[in-house]
Amino acid sequence: MNGVSGVTQLHATFRGERFLVGLLLAAVLSLSACVPSGQHLTSPVSVPEHFSATGSTPLPERWWLSFSDPELTRLIDKALSDNLTLQGAWERLHQAEALQRKAGAGLIPSLNAEAESSVSKYRTGGESGSDNLSSLGLAAGYEIDLWGRIRSSRDAAAFDARSQAEDLQTAALTLSAQVAGTWYQLVEQYGQLELLDSQIRTNRQVLDLVTLQFRTGQTGIADVLQQRQLVESNLGERAQVEGQAQVLEHQLGILMGVVPGAFDWPRKTDLAELSPLPDTGIPAALVERRPDVRSAWYQVLAADRQTASAVSERFPRISLSAGILTSGDSGALFDDWLASLAANLVVPLIDGGQRRAEVERTRALTRERLTLYGQTVLEALAEVEDALAGEEHQQAYLASLDRQLELAQNVIGRVRDRYLNGAEDYQRVLNALLSYQQLQRSRLSGQRTLLQYRIDLCRALGTGWSMPTADPSPPVPPLSTGPS
Repeated sequence: MNGVSGVTQLHATFRGERFLVGLLLAAVLSLSACVPSGQHLTSPVSVPEHFSATGSTPLPERWWLSFSDPELTRLIDKALSDNLTLQGAWERLHQAEALQRKAGAGLIPSLNAEAESSVSKYRTGGESGSDNLSSLGLAAGYEIDLWGRIRSSRDAAAFDARSQAEDLQTAALTLSAQVAGTWYQLVEQYGQLELLDSQIRTNRQVLDLVTLQFRTGQTGIADVLQQRQLVESNLGERAQVEGQAQVLEHQLGILMGVVPGAFDWPRKTDLAELSPLPDTGIPAALVERRPDVRSAWYQVLAADRQTASAVSERFPRISLSAGILTSGDSGALFDDWLASLAANLVVPLIDGGQRRAEVERTRALTRERLTLYGQTVLEALAEVEDALAGEEHQQAYLASLDRQLELAQNVIGRVRDRYLNGAEDYQRVLNALLSYQQLQRSRLSGQRTLLQYRIDLCRALGTGWSMPTADPSPPVPPLSTGPS
């Protein structure tokens, strides 16, 4: 056909297809009232108005700054930069963002270019010949998202991406708390080593004193042997503490993304002083702020949009396609061409209940995730209360240890003087010394435990490292006690 006739046919084709599209639209517009919408989501948990305790000092977003420990800050910064588990969380977020873009691609018409070239040889009546044929074409397709199926799938993927972004925040927050807890365990072990060295020197001095008493006939050999056993016991404990310190060094190195033994750890022996109790805020704000709670909420919304997409699968589907094709030999490739425009309507009739079952599954999934969201809220509130209660009672425990240390020190002084004067048995001296030294070590461990409760509180309050993330397109439906 020539160019003029081709244009005439193209116009006729467009007129016919417009008529067909009009008929298809008229057939489905009567169903427009059935467009699926999201479910009504209500939190299964009632959030209390306030926590059992609170302070007045605002907690910084980088919560570890409240410990005023430059070494801790340096370690956490390195861990957030180099930790391999956190880098894996980054890659999971990138996967979710890619799936979001993939799910929304159906909202844009597709266009494909096609090209083909062939060579055929023949022999007829003793004569040989060949034909060279080529074809070029463009094919476009587009599905009319009348019921919002594609948009719902895109929104579900977007909420999944938001959930992954919050999971990344959760991983970073958890990592910072792990680094802080491991670091102060290591500092405690360094302090225990320093304390044991001091106790070993003291016990050796007492051993010299008891040995002198034995040589002058004022005591028996059993007292000397008991004191030697105490010194040896201290040396054994020191070996154990040294081993625990090395294990903690390795654990801290892994958290920071370095090979165990390849980092030069500062031999810090003084634990950080506990700052005043921070302002815990209100529980409703905690629900809005904590990344794990927000992640659980986005999972609820993603399941809700999956339900909307599953419902849309039960309605008719309309798609449009258009194409243009030209073919011929290389010398007259564009002389003949064909253009087409088509509309397609697919109406589900019988599928054995497959689509209905998928709707029921996604609705049950939404209810399940809403329940898990409520459980996450409960656990978040419990973590704050547990940390508050632990810190309060640990403070009372440390105050008791301080009073016991003072009394034990007085007992040692009195019993030692009476022993030197021959008025007291050595066993009393040994018991008093053992009690005092054990209280010293318990006091150090108790102080580290107090810091751990504060670390747990900071993590439970949901503060920590944050990062900029792209804002996905769908808005977040409101929930009275859920994050927005």
